[in-house]
Amino acid sequence: MLFHCHLILQIPLKNIDLPKANFFIMLIGITAKKEMWLFNNGIPHNMPTFQKLIVNFECDFEMARKTLLQTLKDYLEVYNNNQLPENHALFGKMKEKDWGFLEYKHLDHHLKQFNV
Repeated sequence: MLFHCHLILQIPLKNIDLPKANFFIMLIGITAKKEMWLFNNGIPHNMPTFQKLIVNFECDFEMARKTLLQTLKDYLEVYNNNQLPENHALFGKMKEKDWGFLEYKHLDHHLKQFNV
């Protein structure tokens, strides 16, 4: 989970490019983004994950923790310097507040998943 969250943060850092989603999947993503803003709810259960963001191998916990903490610092620097991408392959047009909100919701989703 820690390494998966690190990978997710690589998207706004422009280190991972996601394939463009087809129209219907993007429509679901844009709707989910609006729903999360409107109702302040979390990431919908069973929301699809891009293949390159799936971690299906063993990770060293301490290394993954340190990597995620460094990636969060890198993200904060990019955020503070207004260098976030204007679009997301699934969620469409993105503003800084969208990136911050969705990154928070994603990390919160996984922390709650493990009762942290």
